[in-house]
Amino acid sequence: MKKPFLDTALLIAVFMLAGCSNLGQVKPWEKGTLAKPEMTFEGDLLDIGFVEHTYSSKEGSSGGAAVGGGGCGCN
Repeated sequence: MKKPFLDTALLIAVFMLAGCSNLGQVKPWEKGTLAKPEMTFEGDLLDIGFVEHTYSSKEGSSGGAAVGGGGCGCN
C-alpha cells in the first residue's frame, strides 16, 4: 500500500530544488558589494579584538577566552 503523503512530499521537494537550480551568475558590478569587509564570515578583526579583550578583562584572568574556568570561580 502506497503512502500518498510521502509521494507528495517528495514531489514538492523536487520542485523546490529545481527552482534553485538556475539562480544566475553574479554580475561584475555586484562583485564590489560582495567584496566588502562586512560581508565576510569572520567579521571585523578590530571588533573581534575588542570583544576578546573585554571578555578576558571581565573574566579577571589572562586568556579567559581560551581557558576553561575563569576569575568567577566556575568551571
